[in-house]
Amino acid sequence: MVDGRRPHAARGAIVYAACLALVACKSSGGAPPSDPVKSAADLVIDEGRQTFRFETFGDEAFWGDTLQIHKAIEGGARGGTGAGVSPRVALSVGLRVDSEVLPASLVSGIKAGTVNLDDPATTIQLLDLSAVVGVKATSNGAGGLASIGITCALCHSTVDDSVAPGIGKRLDGWPNRDLNVGAIVNLSPDLSSVAALLGADEGTVRTVLSSWGPGKFDAELFLDGKAFRPDGKSAATLIPAAFGLRGVNLHTWTGWGSLTQWNAFVANLEMHGKGNYTDARLDDASRFPVAARARMGHTVNDPDLITPKLGALEFYQLALDAPAPPQESFDPVAAARGRAVFSGPAKCASCHVPPLYTDSGWNMHTGAEIGIDEFQSSRAPDGRYRTAPLRGLFAHTKGGFYHDGRFATLDEVVAHYDSVLALGLSAGQRSDLIEYLKSL
Repeated sequence: MVDGRRPHAARGAIVYAACLALVACKSSGGAPPSDPVKSAADLVIDEGRQTFRFETFGDEAFWGDTLQIHKAIEGGARGGTGAGVSPRVALSVGLRVDSEVLPASLVSGIKAGTVNLDDPATTIQLLDLSAVVGVKATSNGAGGLASIGITCALCHSTVDDSVAPGIGKRLDGWPNRDLNVGAIVNLSPDLSSVAALLGADEGTVRTVLSSWGPGKFDAELFLDGKAFRPDGKSAATLIPAAFGLRGVNLHTWTGWGSLTQWNAFVANLEMHGKGNYTDARLDDASRFPVAARARMGHTVNDPDLITPKLGALEFYQLALDAPAPPQESFDPVAAARGRAVFSGPAKCASCHVPPLYTDSGWNMHTGAEIGIDEFQSSRAPDGRYRTAPLRGLFAHTKGGFYHDGRFATLDEVVAHYDSVLALGLSAGQRSDLIEYLKSL
């Protein structure tokens, strides 16, 4: 019984005892109750990462069975075709190797130069280890390959080159601006199915693929059949970043839809996975003759291997923060001045609104508003260009800026807006603004 004459002392004793119990609980390894929301989020991120890196959605039926890319990789000596694809050739077309899954002895051999990077057998060894980023192969059990598929990571991951150029730790979400998709597809010994889809001969298809070059892909080609711009240049666009997308309304250069919509589009219609996809916009034969003819907007597969994966895939991608630029890559003093230019006389913040650095709403503009042609935007349903978010800009500068890399440097981008919008920026303001953009 508590002494009624000493209530404060009694309460003090109780509090002291509770504190001792808490300390004892902590010292004995006890932990506070877990947050079920965070625990669930961790599981979804793990699932999404697995999907992003390794899920082919059953696209082996296209890349393996139809295009027979695996036969070109293994070469005639192992039952395939041609000379085979060595690691050196694979690296030259932008394929990347995840060093973290390689045995220590193989990493040491690569660093020491004792691994034969000119032998297709080494490529098959890397594929067996699931070390080639974005490529998933099935062994035939006799030193060759039975089939091959691709994953999201093929285009939207690279590596940090920590072991050797093209070999290192994964950088998920970074656009692989060295990846020559056209050259890789051209490895196929049989492109007749692609030619039939486009209504062209196979030689023409190979010429178009060769025109893309590193870091570019033309997703709309398989919808409208337009391989070249009016100026004769390739209609392919740069592979966009897949990081820093939280809060960004629309994905892709021309705003086809949300991140999930585009994931479904790519998984079904570009990767040729086995899923369901509905988009009545593709029924417009005047704008999308190839897609309308093939009924791409009404794709059905049973079982659907894609739709169940889309939620976790988007969750993982949204968790990918834009990387911070190296401190030595920009002048911090000039960047501080450039921030005022960005928000003031350059008028950048009127569209690239911090902290998202894209429009905080419907982030779309006509070609006239940004002073360029509307060829690429006209290939998309909304007929607009998306205001690209600017965080992590340093990580996707290779290949140029804008959807097609038409501006080789940030200086050219700033000069373009200075002219189109009649900003009247001084040379110093332009220089400071560039340093600020590099700091984002």
